[in-house]
Amino acid sequence: MIVTYKTRKLEKCFTTHKVAVKEFGDQVARKYSLRIKIIQQTTDLDELQKLPVLNCHPLKGNRAGQYAIKLTGFYRLIFTMVDDSLTIVRIEEVSKHYDD
Repeated sequence: MIVTYKTRKLEKCFTTHKVAVKEFGDQVARKYSLRIKIIQQTTDLDELQKLPVLNCHPLKGNRAGQYAIKLTGFYRLIFTMVDDSLTIVRIEEVSKHYDD
C-alpha cells in the first residue's frame, strides 16, 4: 500500500528515528516505524486486518471511517483509507488509547 501522512511531523517521525524517539519515546518510535513498513508491504486493508499481531480494526463513533493498529500496550496508530480500492493509507495520529 501507499502511505501518506496527515502532517509533516508524522512523516518526519517515520523517516528520522531520532525525531520519533523525541516525540513518542523509544519503544513507540520503533513500533511506529515497523508498523508503517508492514503497511507498505501489504496490498490492501483485508491483508492488513489478517495479521493478528497488528490488531487492526475499524473505529466507531466520531472516529468512524478510521482504523487503529496496536503499537504498544496503550498506544495505537490511527489511519484512514484514502481511496476506494483500499490501497492508499493516510496516517492520522499516534494516540494513547486509554488516556491513563
